[in-house]
Amino acid sequence: MASTILRSLAGFTCSLLMGVSATYADSEVAETKHQLLPGNRILLGTVEEVRSDQAKINTGEGQPRFIPMNVRKDKGLLDLKKGDHVELTVNDQNLLVDVHKAGEASHHRVIRGQLAGPMETGHEKAVIRTGEGKEESHQVQSGARSKVASIPVGADVTFLIDELDKIVDVTMGTTESVHRAAELGQQKSPPKGNLNQIVGVITKPLKDNTIVIRTEGGKEQSYEVRPLVQERLAKLSRGDSATLLVDEEHKVTDVSFNQSEKSSPKQK
Repeated sequence: MASTILRSLAGFTCSLLMGVSATYADSEVAETKHQLLPGNRILLGTVEEVRSDQAKINTGEGQPRFIPMNVRKDKGLLDLKKGDHVELTVNDQNLLVDVHKAGEASHHRVIRGQLAGPMETGHEKAVIRTGEGKEESHQVQSGARSKVASIPVGADVTFLIDELDKIVDVTMGTTESVHRAAELGQQKSPPKGNLNQIVGVITKPLKDNTIVIRTEGGKEQSYEVRPLVQERLAKLSRGDSATLLVDEEHKVTDVSFNQSEKSSPKQK
Protein backbone atom coordinates (compact mmCIF):
# COMPACT_ATOMS: atom_id res chain seq x y z
CA MET A 1 0.00 0.00 0.00
CA ALA A 2 2.77 2.42 0.97
CA SER A 3 4.72 1.64 -2.21
CA THR A 4 1.62 2.30 -4.31
CA ILE A 5 1.15 5.71 -2.67
CA LEU A 6 4.82 6.56 -3.22
CA ARG A 7 4.59 5.61 -6.92
CA SER A 8 1.48 7.79 -7.30
CA LEU A 9 3.19 10.76 -5.62
CA ALA A 10 6.27 10.35 -7.84
CA GLY A 11 4.10 10.26 -10.95
CA PHE A 12 2.20 13.39 -9.85
CA THR A 13 5.46 15.24 -9.11
CA CYS A 14 6.91 14.27 -12.50
CA SER A 15 3.77 15.45 -14.30
CA LEU A 16 3.82 18.72 -12.36
CA LEU A 17 7.48 19.37 -13.23
CA MET A 18 6.84 18.58 -16.90
CA GLY A 19 3.95 21.02 -16.89
CA VAL A 20 6.09 23.75 -15.34
CA SER A 21 8.89 23.10 -17.86
CA ALA A 22 6.43 23.26 -20.76
CA THR A 23 4.95 26.51 -19.46
CA TYR A 24 8.42 28.03 -19.07
CA ALA A 25 9.40 26.91 -22.57
CA ASP A 26 6.22 28.44 -24.01
CA SER A 27 6.85 31.75 -22.24
CA GLU A 28 10.46 31.74 -23.45
CA VAL A 29 9.33 31.29 -27.05
CA ALA A 30 6.79 34.07 -26.62
CA GLU A 31 9.50 36.35 -25.21
CA THR A 32 11.83 35.85 -28.18
CA LYS A 33 9.09 36.11 -30.82
CA HIS A 34 9.68 39.08 -33.15
CA GLN A 35 7.03 41.64 -34.01
CA LEU A 36 6.92 41.90 -37.81
CA LEU A 37 5.04 43.91 -40.40
CA PRO A 38 3.63 42.43 -43.63
CA GLY A 39 6.54 42.09 -46.07
CA ASN A 40 9.14 41.71 -43.31
CA ARG A 41 11.16 38.50 -43.19
CA ILE A 42 13.84 37.04 -40.96
CA LEU A 43 17.13 35.79 -42.40
CA LEU A 44 19.21 33.34 -40.38
CA GLY A 45 22.94 33.86 -40.62
CA THR A 46 26.34 33.34 -39.05
CA VAL A 47 28.89 36.01 -38.21
CA GLU A 48 32.00 35.29 -40.31
CA GLU A 49 34.14 38.29 -39.37
CA VAL A 50 33.99 41.26 -37.01
CA ARG A 51 35.84 44.51 -37.59
CA SER A 52 35.82 47.54 -35.31
CA ASP A 53 32.90 49.09 -37.15
CA GLN A 54 30.87 46.26 -38.72
CA ALA A 55 30.13 42.54 -38.80
CA LYS A 56 30.23 40.38 -41.94
CA ILE A 57 27.31 37.94 -41.89
CA ASN A 58 26.70 34.96 -44.17
CA THR A 59 22.96 34.42 -44.71
CA GLY A 60 23.27 31.94 -47.57
CA GLU A 61 22.50 34.65 -50.11
CA GLY A 62 24.80 35.44 -53.00
CA GLN A 63 26.59 38.19 -51.07
CA PRO A 64 27.29 38.55 -47.33
CA ARG A 65 25.60 41.28 -45.31
CA PHE A 66 27.68 43.96 -43.57
CA ILE A 67 25.99 45.20 -40.40
CA PRO A 68 27.18 48.33 -38.52
CA MET A 69 28.14 47.38 -34.97
CA ASN A 70 26.43 50.44 -33.47
CA VAL A 71 23.03 49.03 -34.50
CA ARG A 72 23.31 46.82 -31.40
CA LYS A 73 25.62 48.98 -29.30
CA ASP A 74 23.12 51.87 -29.25
CA LYS A 75 20.53 49.47 -27.75
CA GLY A 76 22.88 48.25 -25.02
CA LEU A 77 23.08 44.76 -26.56
CA LEU A 78 26.21 42.61 -26.50
CA ASP A 79 28.60 42.93 -29.43
CA LEU A 80 28.50 40.27 -32.10
CA LYS A 81 31.37 37.76 -32.19
CA LYS A 82 32.68 35.49 -34.91
CA GLY A 83 30.57 32.33 -35.01
CA ASP A 84 27.43 33.91 -33.51
CA HIS A 85 24.14 32.77 -35.04
CA VAL A 86 21.96 35.78 -35.78
CA GLU A 87 18.50 36.70 -37.03
CA LEU A 88 18.35 39.64 -39.45
CA THR A 89 14.98 41.30 -39.98
CA VAL A 90 14.68 42.92 -43.41
CA ASN A 91 11.75 44.80 -44.95
CA ASP A 92 10.00 44.45 -48.30
CA GLN A 93 12.80 46.51 -49.89
CA ASN A 94 15.41 44.06 -48.54
CA LEU A 95 16.81 46.73 -46.20
CA LEU A 96 17.92 45.96 -42.65
CA VAL A 97 15.32 46.57 -39.94
CA ASP A 98 17.05 44.93 -36.96
CA VAL A 99 19.57 42.28 -35.94
CA HIS A 100 19.46 39.96 -32.92
CA LYS A 101 21.37 36.91 -31.80
CA ALA A 102 19.38 33.70 -32.25
CA GLY A 103 16.92 33.35 -29.37
CA GLU A 104 17.53 36.89 -28.11
CA ALA A 105 14.44 38.80 -26.94
CA SER A 106 13.13 41.49 -29.29
CA HIS A 107 11.07 44.31 -27.81
CA HIS A 108 9.47 45.84 -30.88
CA ARG A 109 5.97 47.24 -30.86
CA VAL A 110 3.43 47.90 -33.58
CA ILE A 111 1.42 51.13 -33.79
CA ARG A 112 -1.50 51.54 -36.15
CA GLY A 113 -2.16 55.16 -37.00
CA GLN A 114 -1.35 58.02 -39.36
CA LEU A 115 1.29 60.66 -39.97
CA ALA A 116 0.09 63.71 -38.05
CA GLY A 117 1.85 66.07 -40.47
CA PRO A 118 4.56 66.25 -43.13
CA MET A 119 8.07 65.38 -42.00
CA GLU A 120 10.68 68.11 -41.95
CA THR A 121 13.48 68.19 -44.52
CA GLY A 122 15.93 65.43 -43.67
CA HIS A 123 13.11 63.06 -42.68
CA GLU A 124 14.82 62.20 -39.39
CA LYS A 125 11.72 62.63 -37.21
CA ALA A 126 8.00 61.92 -37.61
CA VAL A 127 4.93 62.70 -35.52
CA ILE A 128 2.33 59.95 -35.69
CA ARG A 129 -1.28 59.95 -34.53
CA THR A 130 -2.40 56.64 -33.05
CA GLY A 131 -5.82 55.07 -33.51
CA GLU A 132 -6.76 56.46 -30.09
CA GLY A 133 -5.97 60.00 -31.23
CA LYS A 134 -2.73 60.33 -29.25
CA GLU A 135 0.24 62.01 -30.96
CA GLU A 136 3.77 60.62 -30.55
CA SER A 137 7.09 61.93 -31.86
CA HIS A 138 9.67 59.36 -33.01
CA GLN A 139 13.09 59.39 -34.63
CA VAL A 140 13.16 57.48 -37.93
CA GLN A 141 15.86 54.91 -38.74
CA SER A 142 17.81 55.90 -41.85
CA GLY A 143 16.68 52.89 -43.88
CA ALA A 144 13.01 53.70 -43.25
CA ARG A 145 13.07 57.44 -43.98
CA SER A 146 12.18 57.31 -47.66
CA LYS A 147 9.27 54.92 -46.97
CA VAL A 148 7.85 57.03 -44.15
CA ALA A 149 8.27 60.25 -46.15
CA SER A 150 6.35 58.78 -49.10
CA ILE A 151 3.19 58.23 -47.02
CA PRO A 152 0.41 60.84 -47.42
CA VAL A 153 -0.68 62.55 -44.23
CA GLY A 154 -3.94 60.96 -43.05
CA ALA A 155 -3.40 57.56 -44.69
CA ASP A 156 -3.93 54.56 -42.38
CA VAL A 157 -0.60 52.79 -41.88
CA THR A 158 1.21 50.53 -39.43
CA PHE A 159 4.52 51.57 -37.85
CA LEU A 160 7.14 49.22 -36.38
CA ILE A 161 8.95 50.78 -33.38
CA ASP A 162 12.22 49.32 -32.06
CA GLU A 163 13.85 49.24 -28.61
CA LEU A 164 15.17 52.79 -29.05
CA ASP A 165 11.66 54.06 -29.79
CA LYS A 166 12.65 54.62 -33.44
CA ILE A 167 10.45 53.93 -36.45
CA VAL A 168 12.26 51.11 -38.28
CA ASP A 169 9.59 50.20 -40.83
CA VAL A 170 6.12 51.14 -42.01
CA THR A 171 3.48 49.49 -44.16
CA MET A 172 0.31 50.82 -45.77
CA GLY A 173 -2.99 49.91 -44.11
CA THR A 174 -5.00 49.60 -47.32
CA THR A 175 -4.57 50.84 -50.88
CA GLU A 176 -7.99 52.49 -50.60
CA SER A 177 -6.83 54.53 -47.59
CA VAL A 178 -3.79 55.84 -49.46
CA HIS A 179 -5.85 56.72 -52.55
CA ARG A 180 -8.47 58.43 -50.38
CA ALA A 181 -5.81 60.52 -48.62
CA ALA A 182 -4.33 61.51 -52.00
CA GLU A 183 -7.75 62.45 -53.40
CA LEU A 184 -8.38 64.67 -50.38
CA GLY A 185 -5.18 66.55 -51.22
CA GLN A 186 -3.31 65.33 -48.15
CA GLN A 187 0.33 66.43 -48.12
CA LYS A 188 3.38 64.25 -48.39
CA SER A 189 6.65 65.15 -46.74
CA PRO A 190 8.77 67.55 -48.85
CA PRO A 191 11.27 65.63 -51.00
CA LYS A 192 14.99 65.86 -50.37
CA GLY A 193 15.51 66.50 -54.05
CA ASN A 194 17.09 64.34 -56.72
CA LEU A 195 19.67 62.86 -54.35
CA ASN A 196 21.10 59.38 -53.98
CA GLN A 197 21.18 57.92 -50.47
CA ILE A 198 24.47 56.19 -49.66
CA VAL A 199 24.03 54.14 -46.47
CA GLY A 200 27.08 52.75 -44.72
CA VAL A 201 29.89 53.17 -42.21
CA ILE A 202 32.49 55.95 -42.28
CA THR A 203 35.98 54.51 -42.80
CA LYS A 204 37.87 57.83 -43.30
CA PRO A 205 36.48 60.98 -41.65
CA LEU A 206 36.32 64.30 -43.48
CA LYS A 207 39.76 65.43 -44.66
CA ASP A 208 40.73 67.69 -47.55
CA ASN A 209 37.02 68.10 -48.43
CA THR A 210 36.65 64.32 -48.90
CA ILE A 211 34.98 61.56 -46.90
CA VAL A 212 35.11 57.77 -47.39
CA ILE A 213 32.21 55.43 -46.59
CA ARG A 214 31.87 51.63 -46.73
CA THR A 215 28.42 50.73 -48.07
CA GLU A 216 26.26 47.81 -46.89
CA GLY A 217 27.66 45.83 -49.81
CA GLY A 218 31.18 46.18 -48.39
CA LYS A 219 32.46 48.58 -51.06
CA GLU A 220 34.42 51.69 -50.07
CA GLN A 221 33.47 54.90 -51.86
CA SER A 222 35.06 58.35 -51.68
CA TYR A 223 33.02 61.56 -52.08
CA GLU A 224 33.84 65.24 -52.23
CA VAL A 225 31.85 67.25 -49.68
CA ARG A 226 30.30 70.59 -50.59
CA PRO A 227 31.45 73.52 -48.38
CA LEU A 228 27.99 74.25 -46.91
CA VAL A 229 27.76 70.83 -45.21
CA GLN A 230 31.38 70.31 -44.17
CA GLU A 231 30.68 71.44 -40.61
CA ARG A 232 28.00 68.74 -40.25
CA LEU A 233 30.20 66.08 -41.87
CA ALA A 234 33.05 66.99 -39.50
CA LYS A 235 30.97 65.47 -36.67
CA LEU A 236 31.42 62.00 -38.14
CA SER A 237 34.21 59.73 -36.91
CA ARG A 238 35.56 56.43 -38.20
CA GLY A 239 33.02 53.69 -37.46
CA ASP A 240 29.98 56.01 -37.39
CA SER A 241 26.95 54.85 -39.35
CA ALA A 242 25.42 57.48 -41.62
CA THR A 243 23.47 58.15 -44.80
CA LEU A 244 25.19 60.50 -47.25
CA LEU A 245 22.98 62.43 -49.65
CA VAL A 246 24.84 62.69 -52.96
CA ASP A 247 23.80 64.91 -55.89
CA GLU A 248 24.11 64.41 -59.64
CA GLU A 249 27.74 65.60 -59.52
CA HIS A 250 28.57 62.85 -56.99
CA LYS A 251 29.16 65.42 -54.24
CA VAL A 252 27.78 65.17 -50.71
CA THR A 253 25.13 67.85 -50.13
CA ASP A 254 23.70 66.61 -46.80
CA VAL A 255 23.95 63.82 -44.25
CA SER A 256 21.52 61.89 -42.07
CA PHE A 257 23.08 60.63 -38.86
CA ASN A 258 22.14 57.04 -38.02
CA GLN A 259 22.95 57.60 -34.36
CA SER A 260 22.68 60.50 -31.91
CA GLU A 261 24.29 63.60 -33.40
CA LYS A 262 27.31 64.82 -31.55
CA SER A 263 26.74 68.03 -29.68
CA SER A 264 29.55 69.97 -31.30
CA PRO A 265 31.88 69.70 -34.32
CA LYS A 266 35.11 67.79 -33.87
CA GLN A 267 38.26 69.71 -33.30
CA LYS A 268 40.60 69.36 -36.24
